[in-house]
Amino acid sequence: MTKPDSKGARSRARDLIVQALYQMQIAEHDLAELVSQFHGRPDYERVDQKYFDEALRDICTGLDALESNIDELADRPIAQLDPVERGILLLGFYELKSRPDVPFKVVINECVNLAKRFGAVDGHKYINALLDRASKKLRPES
Repeated sequence: MTKPDSKGARSRARDLIVQALYQMQIAEHDLAELVSQFHGRPDYERVDQKYFDEALRDICTGLDALESNIDELADRPIAQLDPVERGILLLGFYELKSRPDVPFKVVINECVNLAKRFGAVDGHKYINALLDRASKKLRPES
């Protein structure tokens, strides 16, 4: 098991979460199927497992509320978003809303980096703008 406070392990957990959320959208797998599949992957051993399990569970069980938050701030319906960007935004909104232990600048930076790696060419700009607006709404004290 990896050290939960390892920054690299947390970033790798975010990578897997985005992949799981993409798979959920494309293959319509439920939480139990996603957990089973991702726990069996070799790269799961290198992530912050506690964070991965908690975040994936909370995002999947709170999906409607997170999507509603995204819809309020997005310039288009969530159904029109690219599945990769949608997964990254679900993770970002989850962290902004439910993980005050993660500074909002870290949330935005991590999600922008995910979008640069996995998303469309300029998708990171959209992610950055939307999460910046979300941080002002969800964390007004920041």
